[in-house]
Amino acid sequence: MNLVQEILITLLIAVGSFFLVVGTVGLIRLPDVYNRMHATSKATTLGSASLLLAGFVYYGPEGAGLTSLVGIIFLFLTAPTGAHMISRSAQKMGIEFFGDAEWPGDE
Repeated sequence: MNLVQEILITLLIAVGSFFLVVGTVGLIRLPDVYNRMHATSKATTLGSASLLLAGFVYYGPEGAGLTSLVGIIFLFLTAPTGAHMISRSAQKMGIEFFGDAEWPGDE
């Protein structure tokens, strides 16, 4: 492994860890389910994808590296769908927004 590869892996792990921490803090600190869902779905998706990309750079395009790429694709397909389902379920359960925000079209 050369120096550029090691630096790239280190940067990807640092970026991924940062976004995972931001998502975790958002999950703990934000006031309602909609804000928490947004923090976890966006930040943790980027963090997890960055860590999986570091795995791809480390292992290369075969074996575990290919598994990392498939993981990234799976993550980008399922995370928005899951976030949408959580939001839709919360709306159907009648959970209100924090503050004075309203659903678009509700007048």
